[in-house]
Amino acid sequence: MKNTMQTVAAPGAVRLYALRYDSWKTYWVAALFVAGNIVAPQVCHLVPGGGPTWLPIYFFTLVGAYKYGWRVGLLTAVASPLVNSFCFGMPAAAALPAILLKSVLLAGAAGWAAQHFQQVRLWILAAVVLTYQTLGSLGEWAMGDTFHAAVQDFRIGLPGMFVQVAVGYPVIRFLLKK
Repeated sequence: MKNTMQTVAAPGAVRLYALRYDSWKTYWVAALFVAGNIVAPQVCHLVPGGGPTWLPIYFFTLVGAYKYGWRVGLLTAVASPLVNSFCFGMPAAAALPAILLKSVLLAGAAGWAAQHFQQVRLWILAAVVLTYQTLGSLGEWAMGDTFHAAVQDFRIGLPGMFVQVAVGYPVIRFLLKK
């Protein structure tokens, strides 16, 4: 039987996974994180401006990619905005390319950081969030948005970036012990 999951042992009994695409667990776990990325934006959008301020569609992508690897992160990153847009009209279709770009960058950065460092630290998560937001904003600007629009997450979404790091850290630490 082919091994469908690679386990990376990290110091302090931390368990990181690099789930593969030929494992049913990859899709099951990704579906759970996509569900989280559907519920969180719905809750945040109950408050005016909640989506752009709290950036909820990225949270479970960060957690999923860090714990279960870039493949789970990539599935979550692509499916979450598409399902949300199709079912709820948020994000708007015009915003999908930029959000998908940032989501994919987040999945890659978080998966790489977890595999490279094999531990979770606040500074690592902060670097992941700054990396995907910076590269994503540059990509958004290159796609034709004005600079002002491309850096919206840095102007409005700082609370959301802070939550990704501050809340993501204990959530990931908890999951890493499982």
